[in-house]
Amino acid sequence: MNNIPPPIIQNPKSILNAAVIVAALGYFVDIYDLLLFGIVRTDSLKDLGITGDAVRNQGEYLISMQMFGMLFGGILWGILGDKKGRISVLFGSILLYSVANIANGMVTTVDGYAFWRLIAGIGLAGELGAGITLVAESLPKDKRGYGTMIVASVGVSGAVAAYLVYQFFQDWRLCYYAGGGLGILLLFLRISISESGMFKQIQQSDEKKGDFLSLFTNSKRFSKYLQCILIGVPLWFLVGVLITFSPEFAKALGVQHAETIAAGKAIAFCYSGLVIGDIASGLLSQWLKSRKKIMCLFLISNLIMVFVYLNAYGISVSTFYLLCFAMGVSVGYWVLFVTIAAEQFGTNIRATVTTTVPNFVRGSLPLIILIYSFFRDRLFDGDILKSGMIVGSLLSIVSLLALWKLKETFHVDLNYSESNDETFI
Repeated sequence: MNNIPPPIIQNPKSILNAAVIVAALGYFVDIYDLLLFGIVRTDSLKDLGITGDAVRNQGEYLISMQMFGMLFGGILWGILGDKKGRISVLFGSILLYSVANIANGMVTTVDGYAFWRLIAGIGLAGELGAGITLVAESLPKDKRGYGTMIVASVGVSGAVAAYLVYQFFQDWRLCYYAGGGLGILLLFLRISISESGMFKQIQQSDEKKGDFLSLFTNSKRFSKYLQCILIGVPLWFLVGVLITFSPEFAKALGVQHAETIAAGKAIAFCYSGLVIGDIASGLLSQWLKSRKKIMCLFLISNLIMVFVYLNAYGISVSTFYLLCFAMGVSVGYWVLFVTIAAEQFGTNIRATVTTTVPNFVRGSLPLIILIYSFFRDRLFDGDILKSGMIVGSLLSIVSLLALWKLKETFHVDLNYSESNDETFI
């Protein structure tokens, strides 16, 4: 690896610097939009004339379109982040998903809805990776975990805000307009932050920047990249399937008054727990000076909660929502997952990795749904509970194996480039 001349770090002693604040607020709006569809899914589709089982089927279709957009957008914004800068991506993505949010509130057909969920997905793909990269490069290594923890914990609370906004307006279209407006207001904060010092240094060098294909041309680099993706997949299965389709699971479990279970409320409870989990995992990793140990703890907790959730027969509605909260706490490793990705690679490709990894995890949802549907429809004759336990177990085993192969990155100095075949593996 090639060392880069020491960058000028802005406000090195302050965890709450401008980069952290703007990245946290940007991720807040990002999560608001990302989870808003899950909250308004049923009501919005019914308003468009969709009824019966088609609500579930069309919901899966729209989520898949959003995730396909995030897959494409993750690559696009990641490359631009390393070529043009973290800040340009941070605000370009916010502008795109803000416009898409407003357009979502104007749709009149499912196809139109799908198109704008696709565009929103492309926009949503850039904010988190650019924000985490900027924060990780703007803070010294003994504080960057605190910075990314703040970004993640503030950001995921956007899901709770989306639910509260929907409860206030009781109109799914107004909720989309509100999200778009918040994003546009956030753009005015751009003047308060400056570009990463590490990026400025490497921008002046001859290093090849944002080379996405280089992640696949070196076996060690590709293996590390794939492992970074795999450790995050169980979280998105829990949120994208078990929580998003919580009304269906509540009915299968025989939850008392299951017809009153609302996906939006389940998402709000889950993400409230996720905020707590993100803070806990971030603090624990700083105190124990280890990303891997805490990540392992949360992956195991996640698997346990999947089994608890899918075997909670006949519980009350309030207990069901409390269980959704506990599920959220168990997957509060999102901050660690993204931080690990940022710390695994050099400055000249860090934004590409940190942006594509979480979006490949999010974008894996269509594949997860296909696998889940295969077990549900082909092997277990429609039994969604057994299917959920099998898929949850498989994903957790794979993620634990991937984590085992990754190197600890807590003490890694990020000021290097990924220009030759040997990094710090």
